Amino acid sequence: MARRHGTYAREGCAVEAALEIIGAKWKGGIVYHLLLNSELRFSELQRRMPGVTQRILAKALRELESDGVLLRTVYPTVPPQVGYRLTPEGEALRPAMMALHQWGRARQPSFEAAAE
Repeated sequence: MARRHGTYAREGCAVEAALEIIGAKWKGGIVYHLLLNSELRFSELQRRMPGVTQRILAKALRELESDGVLLRTVYPTVPPQVGYRLTPEGEALRPAMMALHQWGRARQPSFEAAAE
């Protein structure tokens, strides 16, 4: 909890602290895609998440890196390439993310019906 989460860990609910880190709209998707793929480039993440803007994706990646959930690796190529992968702390989210994935898939028809 590197950035702004110390208050939740000391005084509040642990679920609030976890959601503060991964609960933003695009962060769960980033973590999920990195769980399925050991490493992804920025453009690969953007392709897997239609609708996310470059700016928002970059911000979410910076925050996840700051929170110790993912690692950013710059490869010495021309032009430089950047890869993202989960840290052991990020990998520890696997059971929770897979449970959320299954929960969402089971409810997808009702989500789609509610959207209509």
